[in-house]
Amino acid sequence: MSFFQNTLDLIEKASKLMKLDLNVKEILSNPNRIIEVSLPIKMDSGKVKVFRGFRVQHNDLAGPYKGGIRYHPQVDMEEVKALATLMTFKCAVVGLPLGGGKGGVIVDPKSLSLSELERLTRKYAERIAPFIGPEVDVPAPDVNTDAQIMAWIADEYSKVTGKNALGVVTGKPLPVGGSLGREKATARGGHYVLSEIVKEKNIDPKNTTIVIQGFGNAGANAARILDEDGYKIIAASDSKGGIYCKDGIHAIKAIQCKMEKGSIHECTIGGAVDYHVSKGATCQRITNEELLELECDILILSAMENQVTGKNAAKIKAKMILELANGPMDQEADEILEKRGITVIPDILANAGGVTVSYFELVQNQMNYYWPKDEIQQRLKVIMVNGWNRVKEVAAQYKCTLRMAAFITALSRLSELMKLRGSV
Repeated sequence: MSFFQNTLDLIEKASKLMKLDLNVKEILSNPNRIIEVSLPIKMDSGKVKVFRGFRVQHNDLAGPYKGGIRYHPQVDMEEVKALATLMTFKCAVVGLPLGGGKGGVIVDPKSLSLSELERLTRKYAERIAPFIGPEVDVPAPDVNTDAQIMAWIADEYSKVTGKNALGVVTGKPLPVGGSLGREKATARGGHYVLSEIVKEKNIDPKNTTIVIQGFGNAGANAARILDEDGYKIIAASDSKGGIYCKDGIHAIKAIQCKMEKGSIHECTIGGAVDYHVSKGATCQRITNEELLELECDILILSAMENQVTGKNAAKIKAKMILELANGPMDQEADEILEKRGITVIPDILANAGGVTVSYFELVQNQMNYYWPKDEIQQRLKVIMVNGWNRVKEVAAQYKCTLRMAAFITALSRLSELMKLRGSV
């Protein structure tokens, strides 16, 4: 089953549960606009290579389309459609005045020089410029894109339109209109939700083990924040593999090690204790597949989509799963885990911190006035906790999983918008 079809099935399931107007469901099951562009780039060798890029604008009932741009060799239109749809629901579940969009370019950015990467980014920005803007569609970083790439897009868009429009993207560097707190926003938002659940269940962080799949921005920052709370992180992985340290990993040293060696998988050699682990710990290398099946209290999914599926869900030993990645679990896995009584904190709630602080950045750009970090964190906490409380209430009302409750919450808000605006 494709990622997009899995997303449509979730909409269908939630719609039936809440008895949603079929017209609303039909509209939300189809993107408003699909854009595909060719990107001819002169490589450093002098040869021209043509790349393919996408931008999908799913729905803008609540406000401008909002969603990241990913650079990845396996990105395709079905994936981008799914991610754009999930962005609409993510913004709705936490009540942001934004719609959903997503973009992608089929490329391995690690194979490009810095100048080739800049030329590719600027060509992509030029091609999609007629369809984006601060009040139309506001992209952001995603897999393999970062603040520098956003700065190039903002600059190119400003050149094309003839006006200084830094607010066309979020996730920018601070000197060009970025927001404080954006880098850790996804992890911190998930942490706020997790903290509410931990308090309600009377869980002691010091007696709680954590496994993290995906040690990029979201995963590494989650490790740092949870480590400060006293949680015991016992395993982490990235695309090349992972490490398992039963006595615990020192989060900050592990992050430093990955930056130096290029992969967390390289942070233990021959089973010897390396400088990133807690004193006296022993570690071993493991695969991503092995990491997912480790016994732990909380499994954090912060890598790519479809990591937990019907094939491996029965082997998951975590008591709770926090989804910091988009779509890391398919519907079959969802059903298996539900039967096994494993709590899943769904992506459209758990990782909404990123788009929330992106919204803050958009607002600050429009005002040309920038908030201090503590104010941003406090505003983020209020939105994430309110989102959790609403989803929790809906889950109790419909006697359903948190994922279904999150989708019902979003669908309810979007349905109300449609009726008020006369769209149905």
